Amino acid sequence: MTKNNKTLAAIRKNIDLVDNQILKLLLKRSLLAQQTTGLKGDVVFDPKRESEILNKIKSTNKGPISTNSLQQIYKEILSACREVQQPLLVSYLGPQGSNTNEATIKLFGESTTLMPQGSISDVFASVEKQETNFGVVPIENSLEGPIGETLDRLTDSTVVVCSEISQNIEHCLLSKEKNLKKITKIISHPQALAQSKKWIQRNLPEAQEVEAPSTSGAAILARKTKNSAAISPKGCAKIYSLNLLKKNIQDEKNNTTIFILITKETEKPTLASAQKVSVAFSLDHKPGTLYECLQPFRNAKINLTKIQSRPSRKLQWDYLFFIDFVVRGKQKEAARCIEKLRKTTSYFKILGAF
Repeated sequence: MTKNNKTLAAIRKNIDLVDNQILKLLLKRSLLAQQTTGLKGDVVFDPKRESEILNKIKSTNKGPISTNSLQQIYKEILSACREVQQPLLVSYLGPQGSNTNEATIKLFGESTTLMPQGSISDVFASVEKQETNFGVVPIENSLEGPIGETLDRLTDSTVVVCSEISQNIEHCLLSKEKNLKKITKIISHPQALAQSKKWIQRNLPEAQEVEAPSTSGAAILARKTKNSAAISPKGCAKIYSLNLLKKNIQDEKNNTTIFILITKETEKPTLASAQKVSVAFSLDHKPGTLYECLQPFRNAKINLTKIQSRPSRKLQWDYLFFIDFVVRGKQKEAARCIEKLRKTTSYFKILGAF
């Protein structure tokens, strides 16, 4: 055996020893996690606690492994430990490979059982009926704006928002074909087709555009259709055995979607440990009522991060307003603002405090 081979063998022996130590510590961690279950009211998934763990890794990591890689490893450790405590079922807007699917995996890791649903309303229904513990749905896109169906269901269902996650949206061209010149049909969701219009006109101006219910659904159709391509998330290439013909074909690169995590409302949301609050309300048709509602937030120097309106669908020209605001240590001030808002509105609901 050469000197290099001896050195390599010695290093590998040390790696094996470290692997054994890691395994023992992982098993010890899972047992400790198991012991916490009954002590925290059977709350298995705690987004705030998990965020603290991931942030600690970011602040203490000195390399050589990147922070992003370490956080991905820890997300899977947390996911596996959750399954030891109590297996979770999570519904999401499918099919498999959708952007919501990717966001759900980002939140829960690979160990959690995921259940794709056909519509946003189906996700809400599965959570309300307690068929699943949580649900993940999109609520807003940076280019297309709010998702109306999500806002409607938040106001008329018995669920609450318990976390949110933002994700960059990357449109890719996927096909069974290997040559771009063979593509005569492009399949995708109307939004993805619209967001990739310039690229299509430059590269496939003669191709027929076909609408699909979703971008991942488009990948399923492209797999079955000769000379076709789908505009879909990159992950669909592996899931549906398609070739990746082109990445990042969207016209605007700053394309981000916010996804929310919902769960069955068992008690009213509180501001005790909340960093952000989402509220919906409606107003009487009187001059200055919206100003009157929002002025307390200005006086308390509480930042509103979102304000939107949408028809209530109950009365003609009656609107619901949706606001998000950041608490950040101003729990008492925020509570006073909410109480004033509650008193001056005809409809009021805290959608989530997280």
